[in-house]
Amino acid sequence: MIQYQKENLTVFQSSLYMTTSAVIETDDAIVMTDPNWLPVEVEGIKKYIESNLGSKQLYIIYTHNDYDHIIGAGAFSNAIVIASEEFAQYPDKEKVVQQNREFDEGHYLERTYDHIYPDVDVVVKHDGQQLKAGDLTLTFYKSPGHTNDGIFTVVEPYGIFLSGDYLSDVEFPFISGSYHDYVRTIDTAETIFNKYDIKVHVPGHGRTTEDKREMDSRLDFSMYYLQELPKEDEELKAHMQEKFTFFNFMSGVHDDNKKVALRELEKGRSNC
Repeated sequence: MIQYQKENLTVFQSSLYMTTSAVIETDDAIVMTDPNWLPVEVEGIKKYIESNLGSKQLYIIYTHNDYDHIIGAGAFSNAIVIASEEFAQYPDKEKVVQQNREFDEGHYLERTYDHIYPDVDVVVKHDGQQLKAGDLTLTFYKSPGHTNDGIFTVVEPYGIFLSGDYLSDVEFPFISGSYHDYVRTIDTAETIFNKYDIKVHVPGHGRTTEDKREMDSRLDFSMYYLQELPKEDEELKAHMQEKFTFFNFMSGVHDDNKKVALRELEKGRSNC
């Protein structure tokens, strides 16, 4: 399961959708993101955590509340939970939990823990909010667009950028929230790359990278995609067909993205 391991950072990758869970270790704290997917994978992450935790405090950052990103929450009841204000106040938490149950039922999966919607201990309310986690400084930024409740995290002093379901090398932007919010969130990502010395980027789906050119490429593609999305898109589709191995499976998401963008842009014109 280990996709990347270097110094204080280990990134686990699920067999499903190249979904990642990052684990950052210091002498007195462990910070992880989104434990996922399959029962044996969550148990593997849990065993790794338990073998290294000792007297350290465990923190879990939930990048957003898509069910695949909270599916392992019940296995880590001793963690301090970090998530956005929108995550904490989500009005239909039981719906997300039910999606987890239905996933397991549909695949005949059994777990050693009950599915839960995490109670949030540290609520991220504004950009630039910080938390000291042992020797680490975690700086948070709201990241709506993919969903309404996302957060980015910059982990210092290691220069780690945890972007959730943005800036992936295997997925184009998935807009389940707002097109305009997504555009602003990519602007926030650009600000982060300019403001901090980012040494490692960990996306929610896809490959961890230390390559600055690859980071720039992921950012540039998201900007290009969002700019081209409202236009006639045969050229954009052809580009994505070449760029993304799994585009045929994801093409319906692209069509839905376009509807969201056009609807918001038309609403904006009608309000002028």
